[in-house]
Amino acid sequence: MLIEIHMMQNHAPSNLNRDDTGSPKDCVFGGVRRSRISSQCLKRSIRRSPIFDEELGHELANRTRGLPDLVKERVLAMGLSPEQAAICAQKASGFGNKEGKEPKDGRTAQMMFLSPSDVTAVAEVLHAAAVKAGSPKAFEAVSAKDVQREAVLRGWRPITPDIALFGRMITSDAFRDVEAAMQVAHAISTHKMDHEFDYFTAVDDLLDPSEAEDEKGAGMIGDVEFNSACYYKYFSLDVDALIENLAGPRPDARKASTADVQLYEANRQNAAALARRAVRAFLQAAVFTSPSGKQNSFAAHQLPDGILVEVREWNIPVSFANAFVKPVTAGAQSDLVERSLTQFKGHVEQITNKFALSSVARFWFTTHTVTVDGVETCETLPDLIGRLAEVLEGRMAHG
Repeated sequence: MLIEIHMMQNHAPSNLNRDDTGSPKDCVFGGVRRSRISSQCLKRSIRRSPIFDEELGHELANRTRGLPDLVKERVLAMGLSPEQAAICAQKASGFGNKEGKEPKDGRTAQMMFLSPSDVTAVAEVLHAAAVKAGSPKAFEAVSAKDVQREAVLRGWRPITPDIALFGRMITSDAFRDVEAAMQVAHAISTHKMDHEFDYFTAVDDLLDPSEAEDEKGAGMIGDVEFNSACYYKYFSLDVDALIENLAGPRPDARKASTADVQLYEANRQNAAALARRAVRAFLQAAVFTSPSGKQNSFAAHQLPDGILVEVREWNIPVSFANAFVKPVTAGAQSDLVERSLTQFKGHVEQITNKFALSSVARFWFTTHTVTVDGVETCETLPDLIGRLAEVLEGRMAHG
C-alpha cells in the first residue's frame, strides 16, 4: 500500500534553505529558474519538529557523532568505574568505521542515525568486554574492530519510526542499514523565481553624539539574499515497507518454532499500530513545520493552501510536478496560489484519466474553492487526517 502526499505552500519573503554561498537554493525546471528546498532539509525539519516529537518522542532516534558520550553514560549506570567508562567511550568512537579506528577527538568518524536500542546494544557489549578484560590496561588493548563483530551487534534489533521512514546507511558492522520507506522530493516553486537582496545596516546604540562625524553612520552593513515562492511538495510512503522495517525480518517457516511465528505476528501488529501513528505524525508535521533557515529574519510561517492525499494498492508512485512545467503566473482575476491550485487540478485530472490510475482513496483539502474531480473533499485538515486514519485502519485490519 502506498500513500502519496502532494502540497502547495506559498511562502512570504524568506531564505528557508541556502547553499554554500548563502543564497536560497534553486534549480532549472521547465526551462526556467525555480526556487528549491532540498529533500534533506524537509526531512530534518519534519523529524525534528515539536509535533513529530510530541507524537513519537520517546521512540525517536538521533543523528550524531556523540555515541561515545552516550555509551559512557550507560556503562557508568551499569556499574563500571570512571576509568573503565572512559575506555568504553574511546572504543565506541571506533564504531563509526569498519576499520575500528578510534578518532582522537573522542567522537565517531561519521554521523550516525542511532536508536536507543543501538546505544544500549553497544554499551552492553563494551560493558561485557570491560568485565572480561579485568584490568583497564588489558581493556585498552581490546580492538574496537573486534568488538564490532559481536553477534549481538550484528543481529536485528528494533528501530525507531524515523529510521524506518527515512532510512540510514552506516559503514559499521555494529549497525544494519535500513532502506527508507519514505521518498521525499525536492520542493520546487510553481513559477519562475527571481532572487532579491535585503541591504541592512546596524547602528551602535551607545555611540556618543559628540564623537567624530565619520563615526555617526552605520556600525556595520551587509546584505542577505531571499525570494518568495509557492512550492509544490511531494512525499511517497510505502506503508508495507514501513511496517516491515519496524517489525523486523519474518522468521523462516521451515525452521522457526510456533512460538517464534507467534512472536513475529505480535510484533507485526504492534508495528502496524506504530506505523499508523507515524503516518499521522508525519502528515501533521509536514503541514505545520517549515524549515528554520533565516526564520529569525523573515518569519515565513505560512501553511499549505492545498493538500492531496492518495492511497494506492500498488507501490507505483506518481509525482504531479509536471503540472508546473509551464510556470504559473499571477493574473488580474486570480493570484499566484489560486493559479497554482487550478493548474495542479487540471494536471491531476488529466494524468489520472489518461493513465487510468486507480486508488483506494483520495482526499483533497484546500483553503480555496478549487476542487478536484473524483476526489473526496475534506473541509478541514482534521477531517482529512481522520479519513486517512480510517482507511489505513481498515486496510491493515484486512491484511
